[in-house]
Amino acid sequence: MFCDIVFSGVPVPAPGTEVFADAFTVTPGGTANRAVAAARLGATTSLVSELGDDPLGAYIAGVLANEANLDLTYLRRTAGWQSPVTTSLTGAHDRSFITYQEPGHDLDWPDNGPTVGATHVNAAADLPAWVARVRADGTTVVGGVGWDSTGRWSPDLLRRLENVDIFVPNDVEAMKYTQTDDPIAAARELGGYVELAIVTRGPQGVVAFDSGSGTLIETPAIAVDAVDPTGAGDVFVAAFMASLRTDWPLETRLRFGSLCASLSVRTLGGAASAPRPPDISRYLTERQPQGDWSLIEAWATARDSSRIKEEV
Repeated sequence: MFCDIVFSGVPVPAPGTEVFADAFTVTPGGTANRAVAAARLGATTSLVSELGDDPLGAYIAGVLANEANLDLTYLRRTAGWQSPVTTSLTGAHDRSFITYQEPGHDLDWPDNGPTVGATHVNAAADLPAWVARVRADGTTVVGGVGWDSTGRWSPDLLRRLENVDIFVPNDVEAMKYTQTDDPIAAARELGGYVELAIVTRGPQGVVAFDSGSGTLIETPAIAVDAVDPTGAGDVFVAAFMASLRTDWPLETRLRFGSLCASLSVRTLGGAASAPRPPDISRYLTERQPQGDWSLIEAWATARDSSRIKEEV
């Protein structure tokens, strides 16, 4: 998990120069993007991660504590350890990052922990032992990766996917690891290793390959006035994982994830901008995007109504 410091509307400065941003925010990032996004969609979510006892860690922990449905029981606070921090220089359609991260510590999910419907893990490294344990108990394991700063894009990743049910890289990551030259080919190739491969493509939406049925589905992104794409992929993953609790068809789940990701880019920060059911209901009512949104609209309206009743 990271502390994300996001600057908007600013180019990377040339050496010896200074540039000024249009806006900035400080927000939880990394794993927290997915955890906050899932919790805001009503999924009871546990965050297995680590923060230091430094001022940035204290601030991020305080922000997370204010999120409903987010259980911080398994958030480790480590004395003397610097919380990871990322500075994001972002525009409407792309961003660049500068990150500082010290080696972290092994984190575990306890044997007596709550039943887990789905979990997200980093497939770029060997999976911790607890992942196989919860998967054997029926947990859906969703894998992801990050940017490989070494440039090796090791094929060892494909071997690790045997312990993953759903794999969701972005288009660059997918093509690098499969040595293909387009996201559709990459999704098909990854489908040889997992039940479901989903490749996110930013403003081009997502492409998914269901290896069981041999079905390929392309889902377009929803057009919005974009401010900051940081964390949009994380929001997609969280929304898709939250939708696993429904009986929706795959196409509807992909559309739901794409909508939530699109709504998240309208303001700064990934976790900070993740939508809630009222945001979804309001957008669908006001904008009426093309396609069949009836299942998603009914879902969002029902949860918005429940929230209002609780507040009353």
